[in-house]
Amino acid sequence: MSKSEQIEELQEILRVDSENYRARRELALILIDSGFAKEAAQHLIYLLKKIPDDDGLYYNLGIAYEKQKIFDKAKIAYLKAIEISPNNFDAIYNLGLVYTELNDFDKGIECFKKILEQDENDSNSYFNMALCYFKKKDYINAIINFQNTLDLNEDDIYAHFYIGNILFEMKDFEDAKDEFKRVTELSSDYSWAYYNLACIAFEEGNWEQVITYLDKTLELNPKDEGAYLNYALLLTKMNMYEKAKNIMNSAVENCPNKGQICYYMAHIAKAANENEDYISCLNLALENRATLEIDVDKVMAEIERAS
Repeated sequence: MSKSEQIEELQEILRVDSENYRARRELALILIDSGFAKEAAQHLIYLLKKIPDDDGLYYNLGIAYEKQKIFDKAKIAYLKAIEISPNNFDAIYNLGLVYTELNDFDKGIECFKKILEQDENDSNSYFNMALCYFKKKDYINAIINFQNTLDLNEDDIYAHFYIGNILFEMKDFEDAKDEFKRVTELSSDYSWAYYNLACIAFEEGNWEQVITYLDKTLELNPKDEGAYLNYALLLTKMNMYEKAKNIMNSAVENCPNKGQICYYMAHIAKAANENEDYISCLNLALENRATLEIDVDKVMAEIERAS
């Protein structure tokens, strides 16, 4: 029986007997799995009015809120589940994820440490604790815990990726390259790894590699606005203005922030001493001002100075 058929069957049971708690609980779980988190939450809230001390209901309500990105309510639901059942480790783990989303990284770390006290081989908890440290910019503890993740799962591409990011921040380009290359070995379509390899090549002045890696980035992710911009800026520095303009034309076709992209195109034209194109692109940026990050008055002043 498909999930839609199960939903229909359970809804029919509830139409006949709205007090069938087993059917309503089962329906809520299937709704969560089927992407109907809002509807699931309504059923779980109904059940909690009837069964207020059920930690499982609060846990699943937390999941329903989390899937809707209502993290404050998810936090309250998970805390209630833990209050009723202090050893509900699934709720503790999910609470850690919610604290991370709410940028309360210290509390997130506390949750993951509680999980690791029970299971020292939980690689997911090491990873998420490392992510909290990373977002706090505590790079030493972040690396330690990403490495703990890799000790348990050496093929975790995200742990390799974040270690690479930290090493890049620390200007350890050689080791950072090793991490990003490992990511591409494990997942050949991970575009951000190629993008970061391009950034390292840029720092090292290896323009040929920059172009190779940015081409690969855009091949895998044609909507990567940052890759288009950096590619165009590099080409501009190399006086390859026509290719830079072609790159930014592709960005206009593929990316949503057309106003900002047109503003960058204007400055590529300015660098090429193409004043007419410079003004034209600035006017296009104004026409797409909803996606323009630069103050409109500043753009208008640029047009006035160039005219």
